[in-house]
Amino acid sequence: MIKWVSLFANVWIAEFYLKELWVDIVVVNELLKKRCDLYNYFYPNSEIICWDITNEFVYNQILEKSLKNNCEFVLATPPCQGMSVAWKMKEDDPRNNLILKAVEFIKDLDPNYAIIENVPSFFDTNVMYNWNKIKIKDYLNIELWEKYNLNMWVLDVSDYGTPQVRKRAITLITKKYIWKWEFPQKKKKITVKEAIWHLPSLESWEYSQIKYHYAKKHSQNHILWMKNTPTGKTAFENEKYFPQKENWERIKWFSTTYKRIDWEKPAPTITMCNWAISSQNNVHPWRLLENWIYSDARVLSLKEICILTGLPENIDFPTWASDNFIRQVIWEWVPPKMIQELVKNMPKNSINYNVNLKFWILKTKKTELFTNVY
Repeated sequence: MIKWVSLFANVWIAEFYLKELWVDIVVVNELLKKRCDLYNYFYPNSEIICWDITNEFVYNQILEKSLKNNCEFVLATPPCQGMSVAWKMKEDDPRNNLILKAVEFIKDLDPNYAIIENVPSFFDTNVMYNWNKIKIKDYLNIELWEKYNLNMWVLDVSDYGTPQVRKRAITLITKKYIWKWEFPQKKKKITVKEAIWHLPSLESWEYSQIKYHYAKKHSQNHILWMKNTPTGKTAFENEKYFPQKENWERIKWFSTTYKRIDWEKPAPTITMCNWAISSQNNVHPWRLLENWIYSDARVLSLKEICILTGLPENIDFPTWASDNFIRQVIWEWVPPKMIQELVKNMPKNSINYNVNLKFWILKTKKTELFTNVY
């Protein structure tokens, strides 16, 4: 078993499939209590330190417990809001500097492996280093090159078994004596149709017999506009039923709003406002009804979002976790299928190789000593 410590852990999503592998998640750190509670629900045996890692006492507590448990793997997923295009890439956002704390922790713990995950703009975001601005990719190389191999790339999670397009900056880190950690081969993409077609159709405010498969309530205007919008299209392209104000003035529009998802592609990136028809790429693809009216004039159900995130269909949440809370933490998700594929591709054999090499060297030295004595 490889013992892990997870920093900025959110609720559990990234680590979901690691139970199937050789991973034991020993120490966890997350700032927000409600997220810690959900993490604890899925990983009751992990020691969760629920507080701010920038607090010296908290940092030392995480480090001490990680050292005591011989953790040899760090997963660090620091907050991305200040680096995200959606949040207008605010380089003065103090959360950007949490990467410095993550690197400090890696250097102090001295693990064999680490993964750092973030938004695509992560590598080119500037942080302050020795009183100068420096890109994070350069900072990582400067701080870790002496002991570690680094492999950095932006991956699309739809290439690794998830039916959703979502790009993430991934840094794979291994000790110098271990082979460089390579990225896994891409898989065949999974379409929305392949993922959720089997679920029954729903209209606004309808419930099904399937757990978590129920529809949000929407306004009559939104329903009307989307009932006249085919798959892959936005309601702004409709000739008659397009988004408009009460005075009939057309609403200013963007190509991704009031838009149906396409059945034949992986889902677009699920965003923070995944509960709103007016937000980006949130509306169900539809099924054609009579008179060229389209069904499912609604956002994706919680069940559909979980499946498109790569979570299993039998996922079960505690009763206290509300629909809105789960939708929010899923928006901030670290893709579990991709993490699973990365961990599967860890250079495990190199450990055996190096152990055997060390044994051979030790055996040779003993032979030489025996020869010299006689």
